[in-house]
Amino acid sequence: MKLDPFYLIVDSAAWVERLVPLGVKLVQLRIKDQDEASLRREIRASKAVCDSHGCQLIVNDYWRLAIEEDCDFVHLGQEDLAEADVKAIRRAGVRLGLSTHDGAELETALQAEPDYVALGPIYPTILKAMKWAPQGLDRIAAWKQRLGELPLVAIGGLTVERVAGVFAHGAQSAAVVTDVARNTLPEARTAEWLAATAQWR
Repeated sequence: MKLDPFYLIVDSAAWVERLVPLGVKLVQLRIKDQDEASLRREIRASKAVCDSHGCQLIVNDYWRLAIEEDCDFVHLGQEDLAEADVKAIRRAGVRLGLSTHDGAELETALQAEPDYVALGPIYPTILKAMKWAPQGLDRIAAWKQRLGELPLVAIGGLTVERVAGVFAHGAQSAAVVTDVARNTLPEARTAEWLAATAQWR
């Protein structure tokens, strides 16, 4: 399986509607602390935009809703993985991505036979407090050696200026949150990301 090299992460359907039409082909909807009805509305609105623009939608955490709304992917952290019904996700034909931060989490992830593995944070990140130190580029190479053909997503502190190093060390996709969402010109920054990753597309 090949992932698009630019993996955008946003927290609302409004962001999906704003940025996916620019040419984004892989987007994760990561929403925290909303009721199920609101989540379903956000997922449906996002999926409609993605379907019309040939973009794959990844739903973070809410695997049941991802199944019910016929989404392409669900992405789970380690705690969510422990509580999820991976067999049900598989039966529904929904692809599975998993977060990892250390060797033990990688082994746990691989036992679930995911469609991709994410490693982070590669660089210091301002998004949330992390108990893990920045992984650095060498860890990407080590993870990739362990994963073989399985796609590796790098996340955490990534910028357009850093992306070449991430791919040179074995990542297939660069997940981006704040470098777009907190940019004063998010549309222009998205265009920069699409251009910067074009050679790996």
